[in-house]
Amino acid sequence: MGTLILAATPLGDPGDASARLREVLAQAEVVAAEDTRRLRRLAEALGIPLSARVTSYFEGNEEARTAELADELRAGRDVVLVTDAGMPSISDPGYRLVDAALAIPARVTCVPGPSAITTALAVSGLPCDRFCFEGFLPRRPGRRHNALADLASERRTMVFLEAPHRLAEMLADAAAAFGADRPAAVCRELTKTYEEVRRGGLGELAAWAAAGVRGEVTVVVGGAGAGAEPDAAGLAASVDDYVRGGLSRRDAIARVAREAGVARNVVYAAATSGR
Repeated sequence: MGTLILAATPLGDPGDASARLREVLAQAEVVAAEDTRRLRRLAEALGIPLSARVTSYFEGNEEARTAELADELRAGRDVVLVTDAGMPSISDPGYRLVDAALAIPARVTCVPGPSAITTALAVSGLPCDRFCFEGFLPRRPGRRHNALADLASERRTMVFLEAPHRLAEMLADAAAAFGADRPAAVCRELTKTYEEVRRGGLGELAAWAAAGVRGEVTVVVGGAGAGAEPDAAGLAASVDDYVRGGLSRRDAIARVAREAGVARNVVYAAATSGR
């Protein structure tokens, strides 16, 4: 039985390609690529002789092509899956093929590498110890408003993907749902020549994006309570609740700090004030 190999590709700079990605592409029998032209450009930039049979695998043909690739696995051939950038199946084609491979069953493995999600989180300046990935919001305004309203009380940092021509509208809707001062970061063209990370409140960022933005965009938004003055009485009460529940005061302070998205010393000061 063949092996399905999910291979992460660079977000922009070919220099981010791992040695293992180079080896896997050079030795591949079959490569399924979201954009075959991008794959060939990447192979050329990496100096890799691409002798594999290359086939396209994108949203438009994913359902039909999955069966063909599953047949390749049954025939004992390894299949390497790559997308335009980052890790396959994360808001990109791949999940259906993984599901089909496991049903055979065939082995599924991964060549780890770049991810726009974690890269944007790391440079955003927002808390990233707890986060949720929301992908692309609905395109229709009504459905997008509802989706954002459901996230208004989310305390974890949120990561979104968005098309550049819809960015201003998305940020304006997020400002309406979360508040114009909610801290956020727009990460554009990560690792590329014109990389830009714009940080500020959602309202400020929406006004900036209204002039037009180009390139691949990842948006990071602080969770509920981010950027707001912490409620000392509320923090102290939460610590006391956890202590009554059996946690040590130290562990209770750490948990409240994590949940509230504030520093431990802030929670400690609130919990010990007046004691």
